[in-house]
Amino acid sequence: MLRVGLSIAVLCLIAWIGFDTLTEQRDTARQERDSAQREVRGLQEAARISGEMLAERDAIDQRNTTELTHARTEIERLRRAVDDGSLRLRIRATCSAPEPVRDTAGTAGVAAAGGAELAADARPDYFALREEIALSRQMILGLQQYALGVCRRTPANPGTTFPNPNERTTP
Repeated sequence: MLRVGLSIAVLCLIAWIGFDTLTEQRDTARQERDSAQREVRGLQEAARISGEMLAERDAIDQRNTTELTHARTEIERLRRAVDDGSLRLRIRATCSAPEPVRDTAGTAGVAAAGGAELAADARPDYFALREEIALSRQMILGLQQYALGVCRRTPANPGTTFPNPNERTTP
């Protein structure tokens, strides 16, 4: 009988050790599962934020490309209008008053006045400068919007968006 009791005690001890080992393995597996789930949630959040940042970047690029295309179209329209003579390119200038031109009949003198106009050979440079200014402006605005809307976006402020400085508000 002592043998049977001792065998039962040994079997119970082995079962208890096996159960304890299984419990530890179960707890370790749960911890690993929870850790993996937290990591997955973090990666999903990072992917969501990255997607939003890419969408914001694309929206900024699209908006500035559209505005640059509009500016270039307007410059080209002005260039064609100046070339065909429907518009004149005038410059603001001040000229010293020339000597009055006197009529031979002795009438009062009239100053020879005319509007200052850009020389024909300088017109292409004028339009090239306007186009470069429009391009530079859109590049600067795009970089500012990118820095403010994409680079400064943090997980603490995921809904941060910034207004379009190109939009003009009427008072």
